Parts: sequence; structure tokens; C-alpha cells
Amino acid sequence: MTPRRQFLIGCSAAIASMAGGRVGNLVFAESPGAGPAAANDNILVMVFLRGGCDGLSLVSPYDNAIYVAERDNLAVSGALTLNPQNSSFDSSVGLHPNAAPLKELYDQGHLAIVHACGLDNDTRSHFDAMDYIERGTPDNKNMSSGWLARHLAIVHPDGTLPILSAGSAAPVSLLGEPEAVAMNDAQSYSLSGVWSYTRNPDVRYNNALLNTVSKFYTGADRLQATGKRTIETIKALSSTPAYTPTTSYPDGSFGESLQTIAQMIKLNVGLRIGTVDFGGWDHHESQGVNDNWGPFNQLAATLAQGLNAFYNDLPGYQSKLTVVVMSEFGRRLGKNLSNGTDHGHGNVMLVLGGNVNGGKVYGAWPGLQPENLDQHADLKITTDFRTVLSEIVVRQLGNGKLGTVFPGITPQIYSANTKLGVVNGPDLPIDYSSLLNPLYMPVARR
Repeated sequence: MTPRRQFLIGCSAAIASMAGGRVGNLVFAESPGAGPAAANDNILVMVFLRGGCDGLSLVSPYDNAIYVAERDNLAVSGALTLNPQNSSFDSSVGLHPNAAPLKELYDQGHLAIVHACGLDNDTRSHFDAMDYIERGTPDNKNMSSGWLARHLAIVHPDGTLPILSAGSAAPVSLLGEPEAVAMNDAQSYSLSGVWSYTRNPDVRYNNALLNTVSKFYTGADRLQATGKRTIETIKALSSTPAYTPTTSYPDGSFGESLQTIAQMIKLNVGLRIGTVDFGGWDHHESQGVNDNWGPFNQLAATLAQGLNAFYNDLPGYQSKLTVVVMSEFGRRLGKNLSNGTDHGHGNVMLVLGGNVNGGKVYGAWPGLQPENLDQHADLKITTDFRTVLSEIVVRQLGNGKLGTVFPGITPQIYSANTKLGVVNGPDLPIDYSSLLNPLYMPVARR
């Protein structure tokens, strides 16, 4: 029996949580207002490698004499040679040997790689770099919304669950998006805190509690509507059976997050944007690039297996699916004294999908000669990260309002003439003007 005092406290907590759009693992808000439907039903999944993935190990110029000398025992051995089809490279290019599942996708034409790309800003701070990238404004940390939130404010996706962050919280790229939901899995989508007893294995008990709480939310204002929709969604997803994938995902949170996204895609709940965080890439010491049990090797294997499993788990959706993998920055060309690598600059981005022009390494390779390095130490950036993302926003997501999605973007960064050709799709007219005040947060759709 739940004490009356605890029950009333729970009701108050639920009201407060729902008013803020968050209930336990749930990040929610009111339903979108009337507006144009989403441009199409394509799906974008953003995978962010937190910590600064070493792109020069994941996709290495493995027989470049400067690379070999600077990396010494951290130079990748046994790299899986790629055909870059790119005359700017002055050496062979290969995927890390533990990333063989990515090589399979590359050879099949589903995976494209963009090298020497990233955030063209001098910061070497994890938090600043992630902030700039996820807000979509390389020189403005005052932007109060994320680039994905601004895209979504334009296209107005409908559906039961159009936006999902697989994990405990939504990333900054979704800051200001009222429909963003964060959950670890369908079964964990529930009230928590003083309401944690709603996870009682007796379904009748759970439903009785939810039905009781729902009586507090019978009106039509924002709080009432949010509460009703929250409870309805909890009921629907809590009864969803455990997911059984058709492929073998890696153990751990990364594989679990990808499975959650795949499950929601297959449930046809209208998912259009998914995000996954994969941390642990900050290897200042004992990086272990050529050690089977080294931290980088383990992460590279998990990344490759996870992406391959995710893509092949969704054969009926591949033509609508684009997956982007990126990190806040790369690592220094030279190894440090602790057999690790310090914060660098240029990096790689991976683009996977049924409409990707894969089997190719894109981007202008700047070279590793000292005069060609950023600050004489790091791989120089020749492709702005917004160039890659803009092409996907336009050609796959059907949104040409780039000035709103990426305020300050210019034709030099993206246009029909400067695009890389990483993905297929129609070239829309580009609107470089911003519809938003720089401090605007799209908390409600009109």
C-alpha cells in the first residue's frame, strides 16, 4: 500500500516534471501546432564520438613517411586499404584493422568517409568544440538552440515519436526542440523518482497508478496536454515487447542505444531524427592503437560492429536512412610521451546510408608537411563540418533554409557548386538568410 503522503508527493512531482517537459528518462513537451508536414520521411541518425576520436588512427595515411615517423609505435599497422578515388592524397589510406565491419560497408558502397574535416575554430576544449558544433555556430556560443532543433522547427515532423535521443539526455543539437524524447529503451520509459514503484512487475498495478495520475490532466492547456501525452506514451511503450534484433550488436551502451533507435524505426512511430552518444575517445596515454586490448582498438571494434549491425538490421529502411558519425576534433599528428595523443584539429566524418555515394574518401587532403599543418602540429581542416551536414539537410531531409539551420553559413561553405556529392537527392534553392534571432530558442512550433 502506498502511503497517502507519498502518493500526494508523487502527484506534485509529476506535475512539476511534466511542466518542464521531463519525466524520468523522458524529455517531452506539448504537441506541435499546425504547420507544414515534414519535407519527407527520411531518417537521420547522428552518432557523436565524445572525447575527440583519433581520425588519423581510424582512417590513417598508413604508409606516409611523416605519419609513420611522428606516430612511431602508434602508427597503425595492418590498415585495411581503401580506394579513396581522390587525387589529393599523397599516400595510401586505410581503415583501422579492428574496423573491418566498416570496410565491408565501404566496399558495398554504403559508407563514405570525409577526411580533414571538422570545426574550423582554434579551440582545443572538448566542451567548447562540442558546443560550437552542436549549436551549428562555430563562433557563437550564445545561440540558445541546437542546429537539429532549428531544422525541426522548419520541417515540423509529425508522428508519435519523431525525435529520439537514445540515452539519458538529449544532446545540445536538440536544445530547444519541444518534441525531443530521451530514453534508454522502451521498457525504461516511465515515471521515476518517487514514482519508481510504477516499475512494479504487476502490469495491473502500473496501469492503476497511471490511470489515477491521468485524472490530474484532463484540461487543454500546455501542462494538461503534456501530462496526457506523457502518460499515453508511457502506457504504449511500456507494453512493447523486448526487442530482438536480426543482427549481432556489440555489448554495452553503444550497441544498446543503436538497438533502441532500430526498434523505434521498425515500430513505425514516425521517427525522423535519432541521436546516439559514444564516449571514451580521449586517449592522452596508453592509446593502444596496435594492441588488441588497447582502448582505441576496443572502441574502434565496437563502433564498426555497431554501425554494421545497425545498418543491416534495417534492410527495409536503408533507402530512407542516413547515419552521420563525427567527433568534436581529432588528435595531434605526433604522439606524446605517454604513448597517447593530445587534442588536435582536423578529423574524419563517416556517412552511412542507402542514398550515400559510398566507397570513396572525400575531402581535400592538406598533407602532413610541417608547413601544411594547423599550428605546425595538427591535421588542417579543409572541409567545414557544416558542408557535410548541409548536404544531408538539403538532399536527404528536404530543407533548403540553411541560414536558419546554420546561421552565418555562406555559399563558400555549401552550395550546389561546392557540395561534395556524398549523398544523392534533389538540390533545393538555398536560403542563406536566418529566420531566427541569434538568441532564439524554438520552444514552440507555430
